Amino acid sequence: METREHSAPPSQSKAIHLKRFGAPLEVVEVGEIPVLAPAAGEVLLKMEFAPINPADLNVLEGKYGTLPALPCVPGVEGVGRVLSVGPGLGVGGEALLGKCVLLPNGFGSWRSYGTANALELVVVPEGVPLEQAAMLRINPATALCLLENFVALKPGEWVVQNAANSGVGRSVIQIARASGWRTLNVVRRGGLEAELRSIGADAVLEAGETLVSQIAEITGREDPRLGLNAVGGESALALAKTLAESGVLVTYGAMGLQPLRMPNGLLIFKDVAARGFWVSRWYKNATQPQRDRLFEKLFHWAASGVLHTPVEAVYSLDNAQEALAHAMRSGRSGKVLFKG
Repeated sequence: METREHSAPPSQSKAIHLKRFGAPLEVVEVGEIPVLAPAAGEVLLKMEFAPINPADLNVLEGKYGTLPALPCVPGVEGVGRVLSVGPGLGVGGEALLGKCVLLPNGFGSWRSYGTANALELVVVPEGVPLEQAAMLRINPATALCLLENFVALKPGEWVVQNAANSGVGRSVIQIARASGWRTLNVVRRGGLEAELRSIGADAVLEAGETLVSQIAEITGREDPRLGLNAVGGESALALAKTLAESGVLVTYGAMGLQPLRMPNGLLIFKDVAARGFWVSRWYKNATQPQRDRLFEKLFHWAASGVLHTPVEAVYSLDNAQEALAHAMRSGRSGKVLFKG
């Protein structure tokens, strides 16, 4: 079978290059790379939207759990459109032409064009906004796994989390509300209560010395069995103290740059368990039915508007440094995306 094209791409692709690790604004360069024809089993993709995630910034700094070989094109997620298919894909490949798909892990989404293995693609259903689809693979997927994979939550149960204003935190609020669970949401600054309640938060509290007693007053005897930690240090300890007997504290981030401290008493007398979660590991180990089920849920919620990530700005790849500077600002009200 010859390569079939939906539209002809240029011979060069705009791309953001990472040649060394360091301060994000100092290590990225914008240039061009050749556009290769898709090989057997591959498709050629045009990037539509790709977000700038905290994980992306950690990669640029050389501080992420796994780092790419250099030089590389960064970008851990996004959505693209299939322009052409390579040999060997048959009718299935023809059906992909023109479809929008989630960009696979390792694609390097901060580029205009690139090739990918067709078996790694996830087709985006009609009705899902492409900007939202571009942001589903990391934060919402993490939130859904955190809520479903550690504790078998019953309708009406409480979940407590810190970093509630983060991308994962907001997804936790929306997914929990859609699933019939209640959320206690801890933030580090004031002025966020109305916004988080508008997306489904049941309670919003500022971190502080009275946090544990405040949560106890709200929940009464219904102590949460699941705590979600993305901060560490004193914040994680406060969450652990609020948990019910045999509760589980799941750590998925370390924004506070402080280690997790678990007193012996919580382990001995309350049997509180400390677990960790990394969505990249989940994708590596999950079965295809598990991945299909996850995306079916996320696409449904994104199409219906139940799951929505605000977008603050969209930049072209040519404006990479401006986009990164924007993404690194504190107090943003939404994500920063690249447009292919």
